[in-house]
Amino acid sequence: MPAQFILNLFIAFLWMVLNDEDELRFSTFFIGFLAGIVIVFLMHRFFGTQFYLQRFYYVVKLVCIFNWELFLSAFLVMKHIVSWKVDVKPGIFSYKTELKTDWEVTTLAMLLTLTPGSVVMEVSPEGNVFYIHALDIERYKDTLLRSLGKFEKAIMEVTR
Repeated sequence: MPAQFILNLFIAFLWMVLNDEDELRFSTFFIGFLAGIVIVFLMHRFFGTQFYLQRFYYVVKLVCIFNWELFLSAFLVMKHIVSWKVDVKPGIFSYKTELKTDWEVTTLAMLLTLTPGSVVMEVSPEGNVFYIHALDIERYKDTLLRSLGKFEKAIMEVTR
């Protein structure tokens, strides 16, 4: 994938140089970069890897999923804080993950820990089981499992 990006930069610079302008402009470089994206996309199968902007799309998608889950969980925690009657049943449960590399496991643990109402307490030595503390396990365990599934799928899209 770095080769695709370098080729795209080369096409953009070539476009900028071959345009008959008196001075170098960012707009000319940008148009050349867009032309390079199209050319590299049409040729990416010859590189034997996926198109390099596809991974960028998956990273943006992961960030958007995290922001949405952060908003939802913050709203649920805020609802608990503002309510007159505190009726929470905290608890700990285990979650078996399909993620394999240290980077994937660490990313999932950090995304979950940054989400209000849940904390990853421990990861098994093999790295495939999380022990998670939830603020209200009876009501929101299904929501938390759904969030974990979304995070896990998005992380696998980015890394694989």
